[in-house]
Amino acid sequence: MDTLISNVTVVTMNEKMDVLFGAFLGIENGKISYIGKTAPEGQPSTIIDGTGMVAMPGLVNCHTHLATTALRTLWDDTSRKEALEQLLQKEAKMDWRCAKASASLGIAECLRFGITSVSDLYYYPEATAQAASDAGIKANIALSANRFLDENEPFDFETDQQCKELCRLTDKWHGHDNGRIKIDAGIHAEYTSNYPLWEGIADYAAEKNLGFQLHLAQTQEEAESCLDRTGLSPAELLNCHRVFDVPALAAGCAHLEEGEMRLLGKKKVSVAATPLADGKAGLPTTPIARCVKAGMNVALGTGGAMDAGNLDLFEVMRAAACAARLSGGDADTMPAAAVLMMATVCGARAQGRAEETGMLKEGMDADIILVDFSAPHLIPCHDVFRSLAFSAKGGDVALTMVRGKILYQNGQFPTIDLKAVMEDLTGYTIDKLFREKE
Repeated sequence: MDTLISNVTVVTMNEKMDVLFGAFLGIENGKISYIGKTAPEGQPSTIIDGTGMVAMPGLVNCHTHLATTALRTLWDDTSRKEALEQLLQKEAKMDWRCAKASASLGIAECLRFGITSVSDLYYYPEATAQAASDAGIKANIALSANRFLDENEPFDFETDQQCKELCRLTDKWHGHDNGRIKIDAGIHAEYTSNYPLWEGIADYAAEKNLGFQLHLAQTQEEAESCLDRTGLSPAELLNCHRVFDVPALAAGCAHLEEGEMRLLGKKKVSVAATPLADGKAGLPTTPIARCVKAGMNVALGTGGAMDAGNLDLFEVMRAAACAARLSGGDADTMPAAAVLMMATVCGARAQGRAEETGMLKEGMDADIILVDFSAPHLIPCHDVFRSLAFSAKGGDVALTMVRGKILYQNGQFPTIDLKAVMEDLTGYTIDKLFREKE
């Protein structure tokens, strides 16, 4: 056995939601090899003392934009219109090096807060893939394709620039490191593109067995505009053009009608709820309970650091539960265990990783975090699920490992040269993004 975590409370998130107190968790060849109340036979190479700790599956952040980390807090008090105008100006200055430094910093933040897998939808996806590969985190990465194509001219997937980039990305990165890095197809949203692009990308995703990421029905204006232009809602329109014929992960979904939810439920579409980023922007958020009732798989996402302020998925769990309880009018609308499932089991399902992560079970990848329950705000612990959902913070994470490899422990990042990242961020990225034209 490579590693043994001893005397730890194990929150398995398995089908029975088993919790084991004073337990032992063994890891071998990157997999969970033992979970039990008694110490296994044999001497492990490494023993980690889990006294006072809770071991749980690593969190899955199902919607983020890691390369925007350098833009954190810039437009927090401005209107959405002004913020978008300013963002477009900064994006025009961004390059691969900026994206890599920002993504690396964002990944370090994710690992610090117990996130072991991310779904990223943005530009410069190869820079993000490289940063994820270097750091050891799991990632589903999609290019946020957007633009309108002339519907009267033939669409050629082979010569379209963004489609060519998707093909290059898929050939180089999809399945990298035994599937640690996956490439998803993606579009920004219905209102920033049109059907020749949707169909071309969706057909490619089906051919290559890729997932599909997008933003969907985030604002009332978006939903109403689509209905006025086409006579269909965004979900109905995209469904007509085969987008949901592949495993899809839709961020937002705050303005879906009941019929759309049922349609997406039948299509097994997952939604990434981003309640913290939505609330910060003054927007309604995903109606989680209604989406679940309609058969959708609901996971959680932070959005980018500039959207939520940070990438702490513990804060997002709390925000999701509060939003659902406000909508339902009572605390039993969203139990603590349910919101923890969204951040682990449902997130893994949304990424197409349910067989490898999201639970602590023998044979699954050792994507494990240790949460330090010795902090004053976690004492007393009457119920570990409730403490994790409503009292814990990302800063309580003491250790994060992916496939049994420690990527964060007590302030250290063994796989990330944080000093070099900060030098690239401050010495190049910030200057390039914020320097006025000479």
